[in-house]
Amino acid sequence: LTSSGIDINKEVCGYPVSIFFIVVNEFCERFSYYGMRAVLVLYFKYFLRWDDDMATSIYHTFVALCYLTPILGAIVADSWLGKFKTIIYLSVVYAIGQITMAVSAIHDITDSDRDGTPNNMTFHVVLSMVGLFLIALGTGGIKPCVAAFGGDQFEDHQERQRRTFFSVFYLCINGGSLLSTIITPILRAQNCGIYSQQKCYSLAFGVPAALMLVALVVFIVGSGMYYKAEPQGNIMMDVCKCIGFAVKNRYRHRSKQYPKKQHWMDWAEDKYDKLLIAQIKMVLKVLFLYIPLPMFWTLFDQKGSRWTLQATNMDGNFGLLVIQPDQMQTVNPILILTLVPIMDSLIYPLIGKCGLNFTPLRRMTVGMLLAAIAFICAALVQIEIDKTLPTFPTSSQSQLKLLNMGSNPVTVKLPGYDALSLPAAQTDDLTSKPQEGNNAIRFVNGMNTTVNVSTPAANFGQIVPFSSSNYSQIKNGMFTFKLWSGSQSCEYNREFGYGSSYTFFIPNTLVFGSTCQESITVAEDIKPNSVHMALQIPQYFFITAGEVMFSVTGLEFSYSQAPSNMKAVLQAGWLFTVAIGNFIVLIVAELAKIPKQWAEYVLFASLLFAVCVIFSIMAYFYTYIDPTEIEAQFKKSVNEDDEDDKSKKLQKTEVELVKRDSINSHGEEDKARQTKM
Repeated sequence: LTSSGIDINKEVCGYPVSIFFIVVNEFCERFSYYGMRAVLVLYFKYFLRWDDDMATSIYHTFVALCYLTPILGAIVADSWLGKFKTIIYLSVVYAIGQITMAVSAIHDITDSDRDGTPNNMTFHVVLSMVGLFLIALGTGGIKPCVAAFGGDQFEDHQERQRRTFFSVFYLCINGGSLLSTIITPILRAQNCGIYSQQKCYSLAFGVPAALMLVALVVFIVGSGMYYKAEPQGNIMMDVCKCIGFAVKNRYRHRSKQYPKKQHWMDWAEDKYDKLLIAQIKMVLKVLFLYIPLPMFWTLFDQKGSRWTLQATNMDGNFGLLVIQPDQMQTVNPILILTLVPIMDSLIYPLIGKCGLNFTPLRRMTVGMLLAAIAFICAALVQIEIDKTLPTFPTSSQSQLKLLNMGSNPVTVKLPGYDALSLPAAQTDDLTSKPQEGNNAIRFVNGMNTTVNVSTPAANFGQIVPFSSSNYSQIKNGMFTFKLWSGSQSCEYNREFGYGSSYTFFIPNTLVFGSTCQESITVAEDIKPNSVHMALQIPQYFFITAGEVMFSVTGLEFSYSQAPSNMKAVLQAGWLFTVAIGNFIVLIVAELAKIPKQWAEYVLFASLLFAVCVIFSIMAYFYTYIDPTEIEAQFKKSVNEDDEDDKSKKLQKTEVELVKRDSINSHGEEDKARQTKM
């Protein structure tokens, strides 16, 4: 019983009541994190107006921080606050970060001229960066604590229930990820605002913020039912201190006059237990294999950045269903839930029956190859997309616009260029493809009178004779445009796809009536997105299959090759490789500046293939061990040494006793002689 009289051992169906609060907390937290992350790169590109490279760089910097902070969270929980307080305090930080992100996406705060664009972008950038830092600190800090805290709630006789809990726990992670990457892009695609309607990033961030608050409240409600273990000290700190002492001691004894040791960690024997040193040696052997691993994560985490940006130039119309660019990420959790049981129950057993020794390191190698193939697929898709894109002038070029408003073709001769035939009613006047899959529309008035043009989605205003309106952005679908001049009017209907640009010419021969469908001339400035989003499915399949073979197998291999008390060290090392992989994306995006996106995909695929070859060589020379058996033999050896020491001490004691007896007997004889004399 707790001090308030609550029974912390209360069970339902054999499970502690407390774990139900932990499971709900994890689902809400994962929904919050993945929901925010799903729309993040588009928020950078379309709200903060960053280019693709800048958006990609900041996105991967954030992801890297999310995988560095778990090390800090584990140390704080194990050495100072304990898991419960660490989860509470950092969840508060986490929730504040999510709320800050939601506020940063409200464009009306600084939109003083009410045109839908923030006038003080610095305010929004600073607020979003603060929010992302707090989120990284919160989500990373609680990451190593929640699962372990849930495991602490079970007693020794509840091993089966504990295993079931972890299965449900990781199901909640994938469930939260799947639902959030479906829902938040839908929220983002809505229009909202006080003075002007824009894409609703504030709602897309606000819902995850609300879910994080729910997660925090649910966790606090179960407070009285938790078993809260006291901090026991963090093994990572002990490992770091031992390694540091070994390095310093080796440096102090670098002279040739000192005898060499079999392993450089043996220099720590002056201060640390031999068993701890032996365990660290086993961990270092696995960590050495981690060196090439960051390159896999370099490719894997780009599905949330580069691949999402790629999808913005694709057609997401699947008939009854229209997929948003950031919703394509849902293919990953769906395939994970499908491929994991297929791999475990079908693929791996079939490979075993074929007589092939498909070791964990070989699985990881194949996983890296699959990820490289995924990026080759992405490059092929990008080449197809590039074929549909117009050629725009670079920063060092200029572009001359020619507009033929007549009804007949016109031949134009420019100095230094061949004669150009300009068809009737045709022009090109954009320097970039319309954003977010919208369509850029404008009207050119060739009449002698002013014409008004409007549609429910946009108002083109009054267009004076022989001039054009500004471009207006409209979504896909069927639209009806109303044209009127004075008391005369007509309607024009047009269906639009994704990412196109059109110029509509109003000829001087236009006759107003019920419809002007045949009179309006259309010039397609930029073709709509014609490469279907379904072409991304193969690259998602290969990257997910690679994840299953690489990530799941890698953790399984690592845990099997390390002592039981060193699992946290390997977990920290594994998360560190993810962080380094994201920093590599940052470096390439900012320094390489490869002009063609398909070429960057090929570069990453080539780098991973080269790293895969190196890793396969390292794996070939790796010898699998059984840490439990080695520890048992080591303890037995230490016990035998202790027994030998005890035996020697006992023999020494017996000799001393014999000597004392001999001395005593001689003394008695002398006394006898003296008495006799």
